[in-house]
Amino acid sequence: MSISLLGDGIFIVAIAWQVYSLSNAPTALAVVGVAMSLPQALLVLFGGVVTDRFDRRLVMIVADSVRGVAIGALGALALTGALTLWHILALVALYGCGSAFFLPSFDAIVPDIVPSDLLAEANALDQFIRPAALRLAGPAIGGLIVGSLSAGGAFLIDGATFAVSALAVARMQPPAAKAASVQSAGTALRELKEGFRYVRSQVWLWGTLLGASIAYLLFTGPADVLLPFLVKDDLHGSPQMLGAILALGGVGAIAAAVFIGQIGTPRRHITFMYVAWTASTIAVAGYGLAVLPWQLMLACLGFHMFDTAGLIVWGTTRHRLVPAEMRGRVASFRSLAYGLWPLSYALTAPVAAVVGVRATLVGAGVLGGVVTFAFLFLPGMRDPERRGLLRRHSALPEPT
Repeated sequence: MSISLLGDGIFIVAIAWQVYSLSNAPTALAVVGVAMSLPQALLVLFGGVVTDRFDRRLVMIVADSVRGVAIGALGALALTGALTLWHILALVALYGCGSAFFLPSFDAIVPDIVPSDLLAEANALDQFIRPAALRLAGPAIGGLIVGSLSAGGAFLIDGATFAVSALAVARMQPPAAKAASVQSAGTALRELKEGFRYVRSQVWLWGTLLGASIAYLLFTGPADVLLPFLVKDDLHGSPQMLGAILALGGVGAIAAAVFIGQIGTPRRHITFMYVAWTASTIAVAGYGLAVLPWQLMLACLGFHMFDTAGLIVWGTTRHRLVPAEMRGRVASFRSLAYGLWPLSYALTAPVAAVVGVRATLVGAGVLGGVVTFAFLFLPGMRDPERRGLLRRHSALPEPT
């Protein structure tokens, strides 16, 4: 994951710069965002069923192979000068198909290889490595590669990292007793319905997923599409500047991971999640208010710091409270919370054209924060923390 995410961090800078080089308009990057996220949204529920039915390692390896081929082809076309926007759309769509299967499998396999009483620390480690590679080192390196060499070379490096990831997963050997628990029977549709019934029975699950879907609709497109545009066209910055801004987000995420890793999961974990995510979403408004690079860095730092703190606690809550045989399907519903990303990307450019880039960012951050915080007050949302379920499940003995 460390190597693969390093490549993904390089990709974030490379794809933004490549797309804006081909078509210097937010609409182009927005369309690329739709092409990448739509296949993932359409296939992720099926990916969850596959995750619970087959060896999760095999699913991850195949998914990594698909994604590696897609990004490698992107790099080859860019280096030969043959790359067009249509090539980018097709290849990132293939990448999104692979992600639809990789993400549920990765999420579901964590409790298979980590003892229950160490899940909080494991999720903190995950959220330490993720920003260190994806948000700090990756974008910084990506900015240097794109600025000094080319986006094509950056794509090839990212494509190679998926091979490293697949080899590492192939070497993994989950305990036999836990690996056996993922076997299931029945039709895919029946299994999907079972997963939906379980999610619907848990307010903390369906409420969080629904709230996240609406919040992502509001701020994902503006943050991903308009931040690079601000750096390139408003501040007249370089790929290195964009990489540095994103890297500061990684610093914030790392700080949050270290903090949660030390203090453990808060007793009022649901409340903590929502307060952290509200602060994170409001930080998106800082992008629209910033007029200097250091202000963008500060906003990016706050966004990723609070987001990571909430994600660590959210991951630990899911891993402890969701039954093993349901993890893949629940993870797929979690990924489906990103299902409105394509619409968010599609709406970003038209909205920005009407109200302006900065007003779009400010509105997205404020509205997203209000929506996120409101879901904390759903009846039953805080029942797990009131009943102490997380502490109770962390004390359960490991299966033999």
